[in-house]
Amino acid sequence: MSTGVRLIRNDRLTQKVDYAYAAVADTPVRAIWVAGACPLDTEGKTVAMGDYAGQTHQVMRNLVTALDGAGASLTDVVKTTVYVASSRQSDLVEAWEVYRDYMGAHDVPSTLLGVTVLGYDHQLVEVEAVALITDDRRAPGRAE
Repeated sequence: MSTGVRLIRNDRLTQKVDYAYAAVADTPVRAIWVAGACPLDTEGKTVAMGDYAGQTHQVMRNLVTALDGAGASLTDVVKTTVYVASSRQSDLVEAWEVYRDYMGAHDVPSTLLGVTVLGYDHQLVEVEAVALITDDRRAPGRAE
């Protein structure tokens, strides 16, 4: 099934990265901006305290659920930003590896950032996303 999203690679840039450099979606499309998915359970408690991988799993499950509520999936995502509360590159890589497992072959343009602090107590990871759904894939009424 075509999602309407085309990932762009550029042979004039290094191929040693595990993400596309750009994404294109031809109109008409439905745009979806997803708030940063956080490592919270259904009761609003931070899960997997101190565990970058564990929190990233919860973040990605929450991202999938948020996208589903808007009638989209991970393969409709055109851009993400991954925030990791750490100054250690190894912590960023740990979160990134879990994120990449969820994204699979759909290696959209993404920015990975180490930040000082995130909004919830004991929060280590957050992922925000933009998704696009082509006109023929719109799910009327799902997002209301």
